Amino acid sequence: MYGLDGKTVLVTGASGGIGGSTVKQLVAAGARVIASGRSAEALDALAATTGCRTLPFDLESEDSVRGAVEGLDLYGVVNCGGWGGEIATPMETDIAVFDKVVAINARGALLVTKYASQSMIRLQKGGSIVNVSSQASLVALHGHISYGASKGALDSITRVSALELGRYGIRVNSVNPTVIMTPMSAWYWGRPEIGEPVLKTMPLGRWATEDEVAAPIVFLLGDGASMISGVSLPIDGGFTIA
Repeated sequence: MYGLDGKTVLVTGASGGIGGSTVKQLVAAGARVIASGRSAEALDALAATTGCRTLPFDLESEDSVRGAVEGLDLYGVVNCGGWGGEIATPMETDIAVFDKVVAINARGALLVTKYASQSMIRLQKGGSIVNVSSQASLVALHGHISYGASKGALDSITRVSALELGRYGIRVNSVNPTVIMTPMSAWYWGRPEIGEPVLKTMPLGRWATEDEVAAPIVFLLGDGASMISGVSLPIDGGFTIA
């Protein structure tokens, strides 16, 4: 269905919800998945249930990314590794936090793209990269100065990478999901005064699930999206059209 049988796909952030769901759906689609993430325990559990290979590395270190990714024979990449940072206004933001958010969410994805694309070019079989961005790059959200900036940079990396890598048959896209109500996000978005105004302006009126984000990622990696490159796809129940 997707044309991913036997193709090797690297998923960063696989110890998180979206990344873990993406690994499961890719394995179900026949892909050979290499999973990376912060939590070795979560990666081991994922490997036990899916048969994926695990490959931890540090997104903030070029040496670590290069050492892990440079020699891999890859068809696809999902840049899902990320960090939320802080909820702060431009007047209050901690620049050290800002730097770390950008280093992981934008710079880290670029490092993976840099070395993964070299592998794809070497193999001369094309490929597909999907960056997990956010609705925070498409609209202004209170408190999201660092996170929104990092994801805006990631969308720009997506477009420029699509432009530069197209000649090699490599497609690059991003998905821009709304909130997924995990325990980690509930402390903020679960507050009625924060979450309810967003849901009231969202046509579908509910938050996304991990599987609802993973499915479009798998589609964008596969043959059905063979003419799609350079897009930032909102997965947000229509929120950004309001």
